[in-house]
Amino acid sequence: MKKGSKVKLKANNVRNIREAKLMSKSELAKAADLSIPTIDRVEKGYPCRMETMRKIIKALGLTLDERDRVFLK
Repeated sequence: MKKGSKVKLKANNVRNIREAKLMSKSELAKAADLSIPTIDRVEKGYPCRMETMRKIIKALGLTLDERDRVFLK
């Protein structure tokens, strides 16, 4: 990423769903086999790879059909 370039943040419900399930970022990161900073970036709305989204959805105990509930269009 170029210095000074703006990243378009995208709203999602990862944090809301994680907290509703009483999961810490650490627990979600471990369940999704991702790092805590990755979970933090995703919760803030930074873009992530499709594989990362898939891992988070499954770690939250949801199905891929429920992806729009987690990652808003």
